[in-house]
Amino acid sequence: MTKVSISARDVKQLRDKTGAGMMDCKRALSDANGDLEAAIDLLRKKGQRVAAKRADREALQGLVVTRIDDSRHTGIIVEVNCETDFVARNEEFVSFAHSVADLILSACPSDLDALFSLSLKNGRTVGEIQTDLTGKIGEKLGVRRFSVLSSEGGQVIDYIHPGSRLGVLVSLNGNGDLTETGKDVAMQVAALNPLAAHREDVPQETQDKEFEIGREAARLEGKPEQILDRIAKGKLERFFKDNILVEQPFVKDASLRVRDVLSKAGADVSEFVRCALGE
Repeated sequence: MTKVSISARDVKQLRDKTGAGMMDCKRALSDANGDLEAAIDLLRKKGQRVAAKRADREALQGLVVTRIDDSRHTGIIVEVNCETDFVARNEEFVSFAHSVADLILSACPSDLDALFSLSLKNGRTVGEIQTDLTGKIGEKLGVRRFSVLSSEGGQVIDYIHPGSRLGVLVSLNGNGDLTETGKDVAMQVAALNPLAAHREDVPQETQDKEFEIGREAARLEGKPEQILDRIAKGKLERFFKDNILVEQPFVKDASLRVRDVLSKAGADVSEFVRCALGE
């Protein structure tokens, strides 16, 4: 069979539809004898083959991206992974990560499966485009996780640490300057990684475990049996001060607790989400 001539226009049309590289498009069109739809299928199959080969590779690099809606009542945070820091700076990978973040904010999917089935570009789903991009770039890529945080009566504030490897969302309520205070609280969460916003948010199972750890540590230190519970309660209080957001020393002024900063601003934190790349 005589091979048809592949024009620059044909290559551009295939690139516009798939986002694949120029040489990949030219090769696919040549193999498909100029048939655009067949060439698209070839490129998709290539992406699937590469994705399958890279499935067991570690992908711990990438980007953490946040978005806040205009009302500031809803925010999202998403982690999109790749294998190397080099690809994390790739323009197409960055564009994909930000497009996914925009889609999550607008559609608020319930989970990753729902996200992957949503249309992202040219009628193609997030899952399909992720596979295509894997084939094009040659690394394992993937949306690893995302969270949606809402606050009907307050604001959701975001913070991305320089380098986009760590991000935070916080939900604040109150009548004060929520934006500025929210940034401070979000930076606090980024820096000290609290377990929960308030101690009542800590599962009773976790509290019981920490109490028992403290009690056993006191016993091993040779403390009298009758004071073990008192010592364990003190250790549990220490645990709360170290791990509960509102009880932590404020990173900008250790003489204050976070609750003092919130109180001064007429605000309270109801919830937060912290996402560190690869954790």
